[in-house]
Amino acid sequence: MKKIFAATILAALTLTVQAQEDNTKRDAFIKDLMGKMTLEEKIGQLTLYTSGWDVTGPTLNENYKNELKAGKVGALFNAHTVKYNRDLQETAVKKTRLGIPLIFGYDVIHGHRTIFPIPLAESCSWDLDMIRESARLSAKEAAASGLNWTFNPMVDIARDPRWGRISEGSGEDTYLGSLIAKAKVKGYQGDDLSDPLTVAACVKHFAAYGAPQAGRDYSTVDMSERVLRETYLPPYKAAVDAGVETIMTSFNEVDGVPATGSKWLFTDILRKEWGFNGFVVTDYTAINEMVPHGIVANEKEAAELALNAGVDMDMQGGVYNQYVAELIKEGKLTEEQVNTAVRRILESKWNLGLFKDPYLYLDEKREKKILYSQELMDHALESGKRSIVLLKNENNLLPLSKEVKSIALIGPLGDNQIDLLGSWHASGNESKVVTILQGLKEKAPNAKITYVKGTGFGFDGDDSKDEFEAAIEAARNADVVILAVGENYRQNGEAASRSDITLPGVQQELVEEVMKVGKPTVALVGAGRPLDLSWIDANVPAIVNTWHLGTMHGRAVADVLFGDYNPAGKLTITFPRNVGQVPIYYNMKNTGRPFDANNKYTSKYLDVPNTPLYPFGYGLSYTTFEYSGLNISKSSLNMGDEVTISVNVKNSGSRDGEEVVQLYIRDLVGSVTRPVRELKGFEKILLKAGESRTVNFTISTDDLAFYTRNMDFKAEPGDFEVYMGGDSNASLKGTFKIAE
Repeated sequence: MKKIFAATILAALTLTVQAQEDNTKRDAFIKDLMGKMTLEEKIGQLTLYTSGWDVTGPTLNENYKNELKAGKVGALFNAHTVKYNRDLQETAVKKTRLGIPLIFGYDVIHGHRTIFPIPLAESCSWDLDMIRESARLSAKEAAASGLNWTFNPMVDIARDPRWGRISEGSGEDTYLGSLIAKAKVKGYQGDDLSDPLTVAACVKHFAAYGAPQAGRDYSTVDMSERVLRETYLPPYKAAVDAGVETIMTSFNEVDGVPATGSKWLFTDILRKEWGFNGFVVTDYTAINEMVPHGIVANEKEAAELALNAGVDMDMQGGVYNQYVAELIKEGKLTEEQVNTAVRRILESKWNLGLFKDPYLYLDEKREKKILYSQELMDHALESGKRSIVLLKNENNLLPLSKEVKSIALIGPLGDNQIDLLGSWHASGNESKVVTILQGLKEKAPNAKITYVKGTGFGFDGDDSKDEFEAAIEAARNADVVILAVGENYRQNGEAASRSDITLPGVQQELVEEVMKVGKPTVALVGAGRPLDLSWIDANVPAIVNTWHLGTMHGRAVADVLFGDYNPAGKLTITFPRNVGQVPIYYNMKNTGRPFDANNKYTSKYLDVPNTPLYPFGYGLSYTTFEYSGLNISKSSLNMGDEVTISVNVKNSGSRDGEEVVQLYIRDLVGSVTRPVRELKGFEKILLKAGESRTVNFTISTDDLAFYTRNMDFKAEPGDFEVYMGGDSNASLKGTFKIAE
């Protein structure tokens, strides 16, 4: 044991020494290189332009080509495929004065060519190892295509389903969102950024982009510093602590200042408080957009504000190239500020291995071998199954028998490829997508399966009722009806906010007409946000929230429908009963007049309950789980102590299944008001039918810290309630206290 311990210490010391030597070499190299650079070349490194695509493939416009040859471009995005990127890299390395290589970035959000479930869906797996693996494989395929930088993970906490980009994040909870942020950064970047099968991550959007007023994308954000720090900042901090290489600015304002111009965010918090050493890139033309925000009069002032704030790279706007040299001459910026930004960008290029080998990521044989490999396809299927959430299963209608004689598959997602890829599906190839119809045919080859689209999504006028009668007839002639309804991929994601979160188009009417037939019916809901499913919940016996699962969507759904996989997904976002309840989330605060059904003058609606349709953490299984024996190791803690909280979980059903055991804590009295409960731990376990297991959580007083009345981050003495169970409405309860 002593030898093993000594060897471990020696290995750690060796790695530390190597890292110090590498940093010394890097710093000397960059110092020498910057000593040779003109001011124009330095400013060029702060500039990121976009490549385009036409019918023949990727292309770069002539103006950008000329600026690239002049050494006035530091990075490109939307440029991928090895052959194309090699040509661009050769231009940078061989045709510019100093030969500084380019970074190639792209929005690899949930896969590159092979598409995995949208991030909101994957978060419902509560499987951090799987989420990290999705990021690793996404990076592997992207890097094989000549990329070395992804604009992901998006770690914005979001609690408004009207906001389209809720599909890109991990839901409403800060604790879970922080763990997922860390997992994704580690997955993308691995242990060595110079490994050509990894990419640099870019956490976005800093900060609080997920809280736009009215749920409208790009809209104003207005919140207290307490809420910002306690709810919205922690996932970004988790990504920084995980070693994320880059950070992206957000479009919204924070405390009256557009984030891209906020020195408080990018210098005071990100760098001074958190110690972030990588570089900051804007979102697309975010510097230019500070002019319509009304914080500056023109783009020249915008460039000044952004660089003074600590923003290193200008995405697409071109304002640094156009104005920074002039601003230095006028004394409004300094060359040292430019040097600081350039140094950060060059350090990332060094870390990526690009100075040792500018063509490190550009191997056509590797590209051909990795794209759409079996490893990627297998993971797409596995992650798809684990992301599905069973919302309702009346009378155990599911799983279906593989001996079913006839199935009517009805709805616009039933034989659809492109929309199953979901929003931000990068370079996903729709022809590779396994449709729901295909998945059903593979799983039940002897069944007669009749498919009727029924209607469209109400998008661009696609809301015909011409196929209603055919859909009704198909339902009449089937043993089981499967309704494949939801959103298309353009009805969520960026610039896709919706004020109405019911099924778009006339799909709801289609569902109601089909239900009149009276056949056993399953609703498959594929969307990128929580939808208002109140009518469906009241009238359809089985509901499966599939989200958009990517390339293997159809097979993942078929595995769940026919019981080859027992669904275990749990919601990471609350489903409201209607849009009027929004915002609604599990860890809201109490009021001075909490709900009382017998008292009119308490906090409630006249027309709908306060409770959501489906709460955070909710999801059913084809088996059942019983919780008992909640035990808290100490009734009283001193500051700095830990407490062990345990519970017995039994699979009380007849099938093996997975359960996400969830721990919630409520701080009853604080110097500022506290949420009604907060997630403080979870563990996903597999139990065989009849099996029991004791699950333990260790909580320290540090885990109970919050921003006090004086904005100190610490725990306070007082009484706490503990809740354990399978969702945020867990009822198994215990108590402890922190002593004075």
